[in-house]
Amino acid sequence: MKAIKYSRQRECIKTCLMNRTDHPTADALYLSIRSEFPNISLGTVYRNLKLLAELGEITRFSCGDGSEHFDYTTEPHYHFVCKACKAIYDLPKELVRENSELLTEPAPGRVDSHAVFFYGECDECLKKQKSSNSS
Repeated sequence: MKAIKYSRQRECIKTCLMNRTDHPTADALYLSIRSEFPNISLGTVYRNLKLLAELGEITRFSCGDGSEHFDYTTEPHYHFVCKACKAIYDLPKELVRENSELLTEPAPGRVDSHAVFFYGECDECLKKQKSSNSS
C-alpha cells in the first residue's frame, strides 16, 4: 500500500474525534474543526474521514437516521440510539461476542464483523417525559 502523506488537517480531524463521545457526523466535525482551520472545506473533512475509515483508524457507521456517524473507538462494541433526542451511546464491551459465537451455520461465508444497535429512550429523555407527564 502506498504511504499516506502526513496532513495537519487529518490529524486535527482524528484528534477532534478522539476527544468526542457523541459519534458525530462529518458536518458536526467540520463545524468543530473550523475554529482551528477556518479555510478547511467540508469536502476535505469528508475525504479524510473516508480515508481514516478505510485505514481502520476510525469507525464509520449508520444507525438508521440517514447520516453517517464516526467513532474513534475501533474495537468491536455496540451502540444505544435514543429515538427521542437522537443521542448515540457506547454500550459496555462485555456485551460483544466473538463473531464465531454470533453466527456460524446460516452465513454463506466467513463473517468478519457485525454491527448491533439498540434503540429506545435514554435516561434523560425518560426523566423529561416523566416530569412533563406529572405536570
